[in-house]
Amino acid sequence: MSDTRSSFPVSAPRSNGSQSAASEAPPAETERVGAPWPQVAPAPQGWGAQAPEASFWGAEGAQDRPEAQPEEEPKAAPRKREPYLDNVKFLLIALVVVGHSLVPTLNADSSKSLYIFIYTFHMPLFVIVSGYLSRNFWNSNAKTNKLVDTFVVPYVIVEVGYAALRFSLGQKWSLTIIDPAWLNWYLLALLFWRLSTPVWKRMKHPVPVAIAIYLFAGFSQISGDFSMDRFFGLLPFFVIGLVMQPEHFEMLNRMWVKILSAVTLLGAAGVAVFLGHSKYSLKPFYFKHSFQDMDLSWYMGLGLKMGLLVASLAMCFAFLALVPRGETWYTDLGTRTLYAYLLHGIPVLIAKEQGWLDLPWLHGPLGVLAISASCFALAIVLCLPETRTVFKWVLEPRLTWLYRRPSGS
Repeated sequence: MSDTRSSFPVSAPRSNGSQSAASEAPPAETERVGAPWPQVAPAPQGWGAQAPEASFWGAEGAQDRPEAQPEEEPKAAPRKREPYLDNVKFLLIALVVVGHSLVPTLNADSSKSLYIFIYTFHMPLFVIVSGYLSRNFWNSNAKTNKLVDTFVVPYVIVEVGYAALRFSLGQKWSLTIIDPAWLNWYLLALLFWRLSTPVWKRMKHPVPVAIAIYLFAGFSQISGDFSMDRFFGLLPFFVIGLVMQPEHFEMLNRMWVKILSAVTLLGAAGVAVFLGHSKYSLKPFYFKHSFQDMDLSWYMGLGLKMGLLVASLAMCFAFLALVPRGETWYTDLGTRTLYAYLLHGIPVLIAKEQGWLDLPWLHGPLGVLAISASCFALAIVLCLPETRTVFKWVLEPRLTWLYRRPSGS
C-alpha cells in the first residue's frame, strides 16, 4: 500500500533552469495558478506547490529582483513546481497529437479503435485540469490580464497562420475569426469557461447544474461559432475540475485504486476495439453534436450522453491514478505543452495534404504503431525549451503596455 502522506514529492530544480509559460491543450491545452495545493496547516513533507505565476501551460521564470543588502536576512527559496500535473499534461498533449494524426487512417479498424479510446477521455481530462487550475484565477490582476495575453492574441495569430498554411497547400483562402479552425476551438472554449468561473464558484451545487446544462444542450443544434458547441459539451468536466481539491487527487494514490484503474483502462480498451470494428459513429466522442445530428431520439440521446459522461470520468480518474507522481524524464516537457498544442497542426496538416498518411501500410496495426511513435517524438520536440525560444514572441506575447498599473505601484 502506498503512503498517501507523501504522494506529491517536491520536484528538484529543473536542469535547464527554465520555467516556461507553456501546457493546457488542447491540451493542450494557457493558465496561471499560484499554489494548486493550498494548505491551511503546514503542508506535510512531500507536498509540492506550483511555482509563483504557474499556469496550465507551464510557468514563467521569476522576474529579476534587486540584490539584497548584506545585512538583510536571506529570503526563503521559491517553491518548486509540483511534477505530477506536468506529467499529466505532457502525456495528454502527446495523445492530442496522436489523435489528430490518426484521422486519415480511420477506415482501418485498429486506427478507429485507438481513436475512440483516446477521444473518450483525453480532452475531458484536459478540461478537468484546466478547471482545477482556474480555481484562483480571478484573485489576481496579472492572471486576469492573461485572458488577452494567452488566449485572444495567440488565437488570432494561429487563425491567420493556419489560414495562410491551408492557402499555401492549395486550399481556398478562408478566415472566419468567430468560427475557430480545427484545434483552435480549445482556446476560445477555455476563455469562456474562465469567464464563467465566478458564477460556478458562487453556486451551492455547481456540478449537477453543469451536468443538466450538458444534457439538455443535446436538444439544440448549437452553433460552432465561438466554440459554443464545445463549451456546453465539455462544461461538466471544467466545473468538476473547479470543485476538486488536493485530497481528491490523494484518494487516487492508493494501491487498490491503481489496480482498479488499470482494469478500468483495459476494459475501456476492449470496448474501444469492439466499437472500432463496428459501424458505430464517432460523433458522440466529439462532445458537441445534438441528438438530431446523431440521429437519436431524445431519450436515447440523454442516455448516450449520460453514459459517455460516466465512462469519460472513469477513464479520466483512472489515468490520473496511474500517472507517476514524482519527477520523470518528461516532467519538464509538461511545462511547455502550449507549443505542442498550437504548433503540431502544422506538420500534421502538411502530412495530410501531401498524402503521407494515405500510404496503404499505415492503414493497419503496424501503421497505428508507426503513427503513434512518430507523434510521440513530435510532441517531445515541440515541448523542448528551444521550441519555446523560437516561438515565444508569437505564442506568449508580453503585453504589459496594454494594462494599467495597479494603484500604489
